[in-house]
Amino acid sequence: MPFTGETRLGDLVAEQPQAAGVLDALGIDYCCGGERSLTQACEGAGVALHEVLARLAGLAGLPRGDLEQPKPRDFRRESLVVLMDHLVSQHHTFTREELTRAAPLLEKVQRVHGERHPELAAIRDVFVMMHDELLQHLLKEERILFPYVAALEAAAEHGSRPSAPPFGSVENPVRAMRQEHDVVGGALRTLRTASGGFVAPADGCGSYRALYGALEGLEQDLHRHIHLENNILFPRALALETQVFG
Repeated sequence: MPFTGETRLGDLVAEQPQAAGVLDALGIDYCCGGERSLTQACEGAGVALHEVLARLAGLAGLPRGDLEQPKPRDFRRESLVVLMDHLVSQHHTFTREELTRAAPLLEKVQRVHGERHPELAAIRDVFVMMHDELLQHLLKEERILFPYVAALEAAAEHGSRPSAPPFGSVENPVRAMRQEHDVVGGALRTLRTASGGFVAPADGCGSYRALYGALEGLEQDLHRHIHLENNILFPRALALETQVFG
């Protein structure tokens, strides 16, 4: 599929998952901003469209060794149950583990370096908010949204209808999850700005560097995580509910 300035970011990464790394490196939000065109995203990030298109075209010319690596999964063609299992086992698990790992690192770094680096106080405040928001968010997906979507898919396969959910329509939790994704996306942008792109200062210790590495890894994984939900899972779940209930 040739990409142009009119290609939606969500469609681009769904079609070519390796493009996520290119967009991450350029600071282009393809998860919460998946509805934007590539032209709009480039203008917002202050990068030239032709340069981004050239990088994306270069993905097709990867070295032979890279081409022999397993091809990224296309979750547009997987069942929703498979996609949700992947989200929980890979992305939800990673998020919980990294939040747990980063919290004591941040406390230690802020205690030792906070006087010389006041930006750490702002990073701590944003991280604590994001930490609590994400843990609640993951639980709501796992206990409320995902089981209903699985029931919808089973009903579609058997020509039946699932029990009516307490939230009325899948559109309601999807809207809430999207809004929470926007909050997390804003928190990630604030963390990147406050940390100077997750680059530890010259006087930063090993823990300082480990903290910023953990925060950057969390950012990259959350971008892919939110992309899979906003741009693939949620639209398919909405269409499926319409199919099942007519």
